[in-house]
Amino acid sequence: MFEAAIFDWDGTLADTRQIVVASFQKALSEVRCKTSDEFIEQLIGIGSAGTFREIFRSSKASFDETLIRRLVEKKVQNEIEMSYKVKLFAGSLEILESLHGRVKLGLASMNDRAVIRHMLKIMNTQRFFNIIVTAADIVNPKPNPEIFLTCALKLRSKPDKCIVVEDSIFGVEAAKKAKMACIAVLTGGYSQKELTKAKPELVIDSLEEKTEILNLIFR
Repeated sequence: MFEAAIFDWDGTLADTRQIVVASFQKALSEVRCKTSDEFIEQLIGIGSAGTFREIFRSSKASFDETLIRRLVEKKVQNEIEMSYKVKLFAGSLEILESLHGRVKLGLASMNDRAVIRHMLKIMNTQRFFNIIVTAADIVNPKPNPEIFLTCALKLRSKPDKCIVVEDSIFGVEAAKKAKMACIAVLTGGYSQKELTKAKPELVIDSLEEKTEILNLIFR
């Protein structure tokens, strides 16, 4: 049995892909930089600053950290303004309610703190989590395990007693590097083949597969 479950937010608990991509594109339009929606989708999970850097590198455009910080601020503002479009995935509330009070719950998101706090507040889901860790709390983004190790430390749980629920390859790889078990959910932008390659303990179509999730956590 695991004593702590750590959830990702974007693409795992909440269907945010549309507004995340739109918030990046709106910020990029102000500096006349173009990239595809698909390119942004494949970078969700590494953090806003890292995503902007990768976009500029792929476009062979020059940038500095002052520009990156300015664009991140714009992206955060855009995402909060569009947050009314976000919905929790089917099964999200049910699995959180089933786990609440039975294991410690953490949220580990590479999104920005202001965005996560706003989303949790408007969806009344902050009540489930003992600890919330965002990009502001770490130095190294996923697939580095720092975010999950930081969350485990704050939860006062050893890594091998934690299980992570993630939708991205970056997240699954980070969980495995942290020596944590992992459930991969196919609600993000990755295929079953891609996620299976990262070797999670379980791959599920959605969080509606509550029985499989609980069986693994309380095995």
